[in-house]
Amino acid sequence: MPEVYYATLAHELTHGTKYAQRLDRDFGSKSWGDEDYSREELVAELGSAFLCADLELYQEPREENAAYIATRPEVLKNDNRAIFAAAAHTQRAADYLNKKAAAQVRETCAA
Repeated sequence: MPEVYYATLAHELTHGTKYAQRLDRDFGSKSWGDEDYSREELVAELGSAFLCADLELYQEPREENAAYIATRPEVLKNDNRAIFAAAAHTQRAADYLNKKAAAQVRETCAA
């Protein structure tokens, strides 16, 4: 299923936007699985959905998507605005990746 591959790729590409030379998104995570780590995972999982929607890739809802988000309940329980903050970070990441992709297409076409 190519959609699963591209959804996973979009998730990982969204993670890649967090570095200082890109969007400088740092939630202050100190260890794997802590609440700040979970915030980044929420952004990446939403990023997968945003980017697949931009590419018009239909994703059949899968149990593992819901299960993955369900492993992050502390963020959603402890902060009633977490989903909105994550969506804002996700939109910036999707815009960044779409802009980079468009620039690459223009560069390739100009060559």
